[in-house]
Amino acid sequence: MLHIVLAEPQIPQNTGNISRTCAVTGAVLHLIRPYGFEISDKNLKRAGLDYWDKLTIYEYQNLDDFMNQHQNDKIYYFTTKSRKCHSDVNYKKQLKKHGDIYLMFGREDAGLPEELLIQHPKTAVRIPMRPTLRSLNLSNSVAIAAYEVLRQCGYPDMSAEGNLTKYEWE
Repeated sequence: MLHIVLAEPQIPQNTGNISRTCAVTGAVLHLIRPYGFEISDKNLKRAGLDYWDKLTIYEYQNLDDFMNQHQNDKIYYFTTKSRKCHSDVNYKKQLKKHGDIYLMFGREDAGLPEELLIQHPKTAVRIPMRPTLRSLNLSNSVAIAAYEVLRQCGYPDMSAEGNLTKYEWE
């Protein structure tokens, strides 16, 4: 099972887009307070469209609350500060070993706390990007990370084939 964890998300549209990614991939969404918006925010709902009822969402009061409840889980910490590439991890092996994988992402404006990263250097990973630029959009980062895990696992419970509406594939 794939879990997406957002620590203190600030932008409702990002969280809405991420909720849609979770819905179409079957990932569970974990939201850690404080948020920069209300869960009822219309921008959050609009970005997630009609996928809210297809999500499993858990909320936590703060980072300590989440960490206390998941201290034995395999968590990968996505950060621009890591030296390890996210695609170098063998997620399939980790899923077989642990059953669940958590991908944690920090605030759009600050990322994850360095105190947390330094405690977990082996599971802090980054998505490669040009060195002169700050970071990717949070919802893009989540999609990249989630689909890397799913690709390595053969896209379980997902359809890899689409259908045309007016024509037939040969």
